[in-house]
Amino acid sequence: MTINRPGLPEDLPAPEVLWARWALIAVLEATTADERPARHRSGTWVDDAGLHLDDSGCTWWGFAPRGEGRYVLFGEDESSGCKWHEPPVDMLAGAPAWLPHDELRDLLSGNELGCVYWYENGAWARAPHPGTLDDDGLDCGMSRFTDRDDVLRTIADQDHGATSARDAAALLAHAEDHRLTPELLMSLTTDPAWRQRDRPAMTRALELARLHRP
Repeated sequence: MTINRPGLPEDLPAPEVLWARWALIAVLEATTADERPARHRSGTWVDDAGLHLDDSGCTWWGFAPRGEGRYVLFGEDESSGCKWHEPPVDMLAGAPAWLPHDELRDLLSGNELGCVYWYENGAWARAPHPGTLDDDGLDCGMSRFTDRDDVLRTIADQDHGATSARDAAALLAHAEDHRLTPELLMSLTTDPAWRQRDRPAMTRALELARLHRP
């Protein structure tokens, strides 16, 4: 799936699909060491607040459910011009009341926010963008999850599932169908060459990610 620059709401997949792909990668990266409090995390992870992505430099994102049929996606990539545009883009224009406005305004006040998208009533939306805006960062931030082939390559690589293309496809299908059990997770992945899988942490992350619905 191609993302425009700046992004369009229709560039994003259904939130359940985005969640499953992002969450699966978070599960594959999970370690007990990264769960420790008062620690700046990088990489991809899931916690009680939702899903997170932070590469410790160029891009960071958060994605969270906000009640039945509602989601919020927000973050910043260095490619975003929203806060530097003249006048600055009002990223919360037309935003519904159920968004985490206090958190978002705090990020805005610190020049830490690049764009905000939200989902309700079966559709993604965002604030209007001026025609002179070149990019809002959605492409660089989210294309790793919206392009299914990219997701499959990440799942299979030596930093994640260390598995075959066939098993990576099966793993993703189970995640997207919300039937990924700990047993399936472990049977379809192997230990990367440079580390052992942290099975307890992966199992905890899988539970937080809610990728299995009995």
